[in-house]
Amino acid sequence: MKRTHLPLNALRVFDAAARHLSFTRAADELAVTPAAVGQQIRALEDHLGVVLFRRTSKGLELTPEGAAGLDPLREGFLRFEESVQAMQVGQSSDRYTIASPREFYSVWLAARLAAFQAGRPGIQYILAPGEETDFTEANLDCAVRLIDAPGDLEGVRLTPAKRVTVAAPGARPETRDAWIDWPGAALPEGISPSIRAANPGQALSSVLAGMGRTILPLALAEAALADGRLEALAGPQDARRAYWLVAPLPQWRQQKVRALVEFLTA
Repeated sequence: MKRTHLPLNALRVFDAAARHLSFTRAADELAVTPAAVGQQIRALEDHLGVVLFRRTSKGLELTPEGAAGLDPLREGFLRFEESVQAMQVGQSSDRYTIASPREFYSVWLAARLAAFQAGRPGIQYILAPGEETDFTEANLDCAVRLIDAPGDLEGVRLTPAKRVTVAAPGARPETRDAWIDWPGAALPEGISPSIRAANPGQALSSVLAGMGRTILPLALAEAALADGRLEALAGPQDARRAYWLVAPLPQWRQQKVRALVEFLTA
Protein backbone atom coordinates (compact mmCIF):
# COMPACT_ATOMS: atom_id res chain seq x y z
CA MET A 1 0.00 0.00 0.00
CA LYS A 2 1.34 3.40 -0.99
CA ARG A 3 1.96 5.64 2.00
CA THR A 4 0.75 9.24 2.10
CA HIS A 5 3.53 11.79 1.95
CA LEU A 6 3.87 13.37 5.38
CA PRO A 7 5.17 16.95 5.71
CA LEU A 8 7.10 16.07 8.86
CA ASN A 9 8.87 19.40 9.28
CA ALA A 10 5.60 21.32 9.07
CA LEU A 11 3.98 18.90 11.51
CA ARG A 12 6.82 19.47 13.98
CA VAL A 13 6.25 23.24 13.65
CA PHE A 14 2.52 22.72 14.20
CA ASP A 15 3.21 20.73 17.38
CA ALA A 16 5.43 23.50 18.79
CA ALA A 17 2.94 26.24 17.88
CA ALA A 18 0.08 24.25 19.45
CA ARG A 19 1.98 23.76 22.70
CA HIS A 20 2.88 27.45 23.02
CA LEU A 21 -0.18 28.89 21.26
CA SER A 22 2.31 31.42 19.94
CA PHE A 23 4.24 31.54 16.67
CA THR A 24 6.89 33.66 18.38
CA ARG A 25 7.59 31.21 21.20
CA ALA A 26 7.45 28.29 18.77
CA ALA A 27 10.02 30.09 16.64
CA ASP A 28 12.28 30.52 19.67
CA GLU A 29 12.07 26.79 20.44
CA LEU A 30 12.81 25.79 16.84
CA ALA A 31 15.49 28.47 16.29
CA VAL A 32 13.68 29.98 13.29
CA THR A 33 11.81 33.23 12.71
CA PRO A 34 8.09 33.73 13.51
CA ALA A 35 7.58 34.36 9.80
CA ALA A 36 9.04 30.94 8.99
CA VAL A 37 6.64 29.33 11.50
CA GLY A 38 3.72 31.12 9.88
CA GLN A 39 4.81 29.95 6.42
CA GLN A 40 5.05 26.33 7.58
CA ILE A 41 1.60 26.48 9.22
CA ARG A 42 0.01 27.99 6.09
CA ALA A 43 1.67 25.37 3.90
CA LEU A 44 0.41 22.61 6.21
CA GLU A 45 -3.12 24.05 6.14
CA ASP A 46 -2.99 24.11 2.34
CA HIS A 47 -1.75 20.52 2.30
CA LEU A 48 -4.47 19.30 4.67
CA GLY A 49 -7.27 21.53 3.41
CA VAL A 50 -8.21 22.67 6.91
CA VAL A 51 -7.60 25.68 9.16
CA LEU A 52 -5.49 24.79 12.21
CA PHE A 53 -5.36 28.06 14.17
CA ARG A 54 -7.55 31.11 14.53
CA ARG A 55 -6.65 34.44 16.07
CA THR A 56 -8.96 35.79 18.76
CA SER A 57 -8.92 38.74 21.10
CA LYS A 58 -7.25 36.46 23.66
CA GLY A 59 -4.55 35.36 21.20
CA LEU A 60 -3.93 32.21 19.15
CA GLU A 61 -6.15 29.16 19.61
CA LEU A 62 -6.54 25.80 17.93
CA THR A 63 -9.49 25.07 15.69
CA PRO A 64 -11.44 21.83 16.35
CA GLU A 65 -9.67 20.29 13.34
CA GLY A 66 -6.26 21.21 14.74
CA ALA A 67 -7.11 19.94 18.22
CA ALA A 68 -8.47 16.65 16.81
CA GLY A 69 -5.14 15.74 15.26
CA LEU A 70 -2.84 16.89 18.02
CA ASP A 71 -2.80 13.84 20.34
CA PRO A 72 -2.23 11.28 17.56
CA LEU A 73 0.49 13.53 16.15
CA ARG A 74 2.35 13.70 19.45
CA GLU A 75 2.00 9.95 19.91
CA GLY A 76 3.47 9.57 16.43
CA PHE A 77 6.48 11.71 17.31
CA LEU A 78 7.05 9.59 20.41
CA ARG A 79 7.01 6.48 18.22
CA PHE A 80 9.51 8.15 15.87
CA GLU A 81 11.83 8.77 18.82
CA GLU A 82 11.48 5.15 19.95
CA SER A 83 12.30 4.01 16.42
CA VAL A 84 15.44 6.15 16.28
CA GLN A 85 16.56 4.87 19.67
CA ALA A 86 16.03 1.28 18.52
CA MET A 87 18.13 1.90 15.42
CA GLN A 88 20.87 3.45 17.53
CA VAL A 89 21.16 0.47 19.90
CA GLY A 90 24.12 -0.82 17.91
CA GLN A 91 26.06 2.35 18.66
CA SER A 92 26.19 1.54 22.35
CA SER A 93 26.44 -2.21 21.89
CA ASP A 94 29.32 -4.09 23.47
CA ARG A 95 29.52 -6.58 20.60
CA TYR A 96 32.17 -6.05 17.91
CA THR A 97 32.34 -7.99 14.66
CA ILE A 98 35.85 -7.62 13.26
CA ALA A 99 37.68 -9.09 10.26
CA SER A 100 41.48 -9.23 10.35
CA PRO A 101 44.33 -11.12 8.69
CA ARG A 102 45.08 -14.10 10.91
CA GLU A 103 48.77 -13.29 11.28
CA PHE A 104 48.13 -9.64 12.16
CA TYR A 105 45.53 -10.66 14.72
CA SER A 106 48.03 -13.05 16.31
CA VAL A 107 51.03 -10.73 16.60
CA TRP A 108 49.41 -7.30 17.01
CA LEU A 109 45.65 -7.03 17.32
CA ALA A 110 44.75 -9.75 19.85
CA ALA A 111 46.76 -8.25 22.72
CA ARG A 112 45.26 -4.81 22.10
CA LEU A 113 41.70 -6.12 21.92
CA ALA A 114 42.34 -7.90 25.21
CA ALA A 115 43.49 -4.64 26.80
CA PHE A 116 40.46 -2.82 25.41
CA GLN A 117 38.19 -5.54 26.76
CA ALA A 118 39.83 -5.51 30.20
CA GLY A 119 38.67 -1.96 30.85
CA ARG A 120 35.15 -2.58 29.58
CA PRO A 121 33.52 -5.64 31.17
CA GLY A 122 30.90 -7.31 28.99
CA ILE A 123 32.52 -6.63 25.61
CA GLN A 124 32.16 -9.48 23.12
CA TYR A 125 34.13 -10.06 19.91
CA ILE A 126 33.00 -11.93 16.82
CA LEU A 127 35.99 -12.59 14.56
CA ALA A 128 35.22 -12.93 10.86
CA PRO A 129 37.30 -15.40 8.84
CA GLY A 130 39.19 -12.95 6.61
CA GLU A 131 39.99 -9.29 6.08
CA GLU A 132 38.29 -9.25 2.68
CA THR A 133 34.95 -10.35 4.16
CA ASP A 134 32.04 -8.31 2.81
CA PHE A 135 30.85 -5.74 5.35
CA THR A 136 27.15 -6.22 4.60
CA GLU A 137 27.10 -10.01 4.34
CA ALA A 138 29.06 -10.50 7.58
CA ASN A 139 27.51 -7.52 9.38
CA LEU A 140 31.01 -6.25 10.13
CA ASP A 141 31.71 -3.27 12.36
CA CYS A 142 35.26 -2.86 11.05
CA ALA A 143 38.09 -4.71 9.33
CA VAL A 144 41.88 -4.63 9.31
CA ARG A 145 43.46 -4.68 5.85
CA LEU A 146 46.99 -4.43 4.45
CA ILE A 147 46.43 -1.68 1.90
CA ASP A 148 47.77 1.56 0.43
CA ALA A 149 44.81 3.64 1.61
CA PRO A 150 41.19 3.09 2.65
CA GLY A 151 39.76 4.14 -0.72
CA ASP A 152 35.97 4.46 -0.52
CA LEU A 153 35.96 3.41 3.13
CA GLU A 154 36.72 5.43 6.23
CA GLY A 155 39.93 4.37 7.93
CA VAL A 156 42.91 4.99 10.15
CA ARG A 157 46.41 3.57 9.80
CA LEU A 158 47.32 1.27 12.67
CA THR A 159 50.98 0.60 11.85
CA PRO A 160 53.79 2.43 10.06
CA ALA A 161 54.19 1.80 6.33
CA LYS A 162 57.51 0.00 6.80
CA ARG A 163 58.89 -3.31 5.58
CA VAL A 164 61.89 -5.38 6.57
CA THR A 165 63.83 -8.28 5.06
CA VAL A 166 64.16 -11.06 7.63
CA ALA A 167 65.58 -14.52 8.16
CA ALA A 168 65.90 -16.89 11.11
CA PRO A 169 69.31 -16.69 12.84
CA GLY A 170 69.56 -20.47 13.03
CA ALA A 171 68.62 -21.16 9.42
CA ARG A 172 70.85 -23.61 7.55
CA PRO A 173 73.30 -21.83 5.23
CA GLU A 174 71.94 -23.66 2.18
CA THR A 175 68.40 -22.36 2.81
CA ARG A 176 69.15 -18.97 4.36
CA ASP A 177 69.53 -17.29 0.96
CA ALA A 178 66.39 -18.88 -0.49
CA TRP A 179 63.51 -16.44 -0.99
CA ILE A 180 59.95 -16.90 0.18
CA ASP A 181 57.38 -15.03 -1.87
CA TRP A 182 53.80 -14.02 -1.11
CA PRO A 183 51.33 -11.70 -2.90
CA GLY A 184 52.54 -8.18 -2.22
CA ALA A 185 56.00 -9.14 -0.97
CA ALA A 186 57.70 -7.09 -3.73
CA LEU A 187 60.82 -9.24 -3.91
CA PRO A 188 63.85 -7.92 -5.81
CA GLU A 189 63.66 -8.36 -9.58
CA GLY A 190 65.04 -11.56 -11.01
CA ILE A 191 64.43 -13.58 -7.85
CA SER A 192 63.16 -17.13 -8.25
CA PRO A 193 61.55 -18.00 -4.90
CA SER A 194 61.83 -21.44 -3.38
CA ILE A 195 58.47 -21.06 -1.63
CA ARG A 196 55.36 -19.26 -2.79
CA ALA A 197 53.13 -18.56 0.21
CA ALA A 198 49.50 -17.51 0.01
CA ASN A 199 49.82 -14.68 2.52
CA PRO A 200 52.35 -12.95 4.79
CA GLY A 201 51.38 -15.20 7.70
CA GLN A 202 52.51 -18.30 5.84
CA ALA A 203 55.67 -16.49 4.77
CA LEU A 204 56.39 -15.51 8.39
CA SER A 205 55.92 -19.10 9.59
CA SER A 206 58.21 -20.37 6.83
CA VAL A 207 60.95 -17.91 7.77
CA LEU A 208 60.66 -18.78 11.47
CA ALA A 209 61.06 -22.44 10.51
CA GLY A 210 64.38 -21.59 8.85
CA MET A 211 63.16 -22.15 5.28
CA GLY A 212 64.53 -18.93 3.81
CA ARG A 213 64.16 -15.15 3.84
CA THR A 214 61.34 -12.81 2.91
CA ILE A 215 60.16 -9.21 3.06
CA LEU A 216 57.46 -8.58 5.64
CA PRO A 217 55.51 -5.62 7.00
CA LEU A 218 57.51 -4.41 9.99
CA ALA A 219 54.49 -4.82 12.27
CA LEU A 220 54.46 -8.58 11.63
CA ALA A 221 58.16 -9.05 12.30
CA GLU A 222 58.72 -6.67 15.23
CA ALA A 223 58.03 -9.12 18.06
CA ALA A 224 60.15 -11.88 16.54
CA LEU A 225 62.97 -9.39 15.86
CA ALA A 226 62.82 -8.17 19.44
CA ASP A 227 63.10 -11.63 20.99
CA GLY A 228 65.73 -12.89 18.57
CA ARG A 229 63.65 -15.36 16.60
CA LEU A 230 64.30 -13.28 13.48
CA GLU A 231 67.09 -11.00 12.36
CA ALA A 232 66.82 -8.08 9.97
CA LEU A 233 68.86 -8.49 6.79
CA ALA A 234 67.74 -5.14 5.37
CA GLY A 235 65.55 -2.31 6.55
CA PRO A 236 63.22 -1.28 7.95
CA GLN A 237 62.44 0.67 4.80
CA ASP A 238 59.49 2.76 3.67
CA ALA A 239 56.72 0.68 2.13
CA ARG A 240 53.65 1.38 0.08
CA ARG A 241 51.18 -0.55 2.26
CA ALA A 242 50.33 -0.60 5.95
CA TYR A 243 47.69 -2.15 8.18
CA TRP A 244 44.58 0.01 8.27
CA LEU A 245 41.41 -0.25 10.32
CA VAL A 246 38.57 0.48 7.89
CA ALA A 247 34.78 0.60 7.79
CA PRO A 248 31.97 2.16 5.73
CA LEU A 249 30.88 5.57 6.99
CA PRO A 250 27.74 4.38 8.88
CA GLN A 251 29.78 1.88 10.91
CA TRP A 252 32.63 4.37 11.34
CA ARG A 253 30.23 6.84 12.96
CA GLN A 254 29.11 4.35 15.60
CA GLN A 255 30.06 5.34 19.12
CA LYS A 256 31.50 1.89 19.85
CA VAL A 257 33.72 1.94 16.73
CA ARG A 258 34.97 5.43 17.55
CA ALA A 259 35.91 4.20 21.05
CA LEU A 260 37.86 1.27 19.58
CA VAL A 261 39.63 3.49 17.05
CA GLU A 262 40.64 5.93 19.79
CA PHE A 263 42.04 3.10 21.89
CA LEU A 264 43.99 1.42 19.08
CA THR A 265 45.54 4.68 17.92
CA ALA A 266 46.29 6.18 21.34
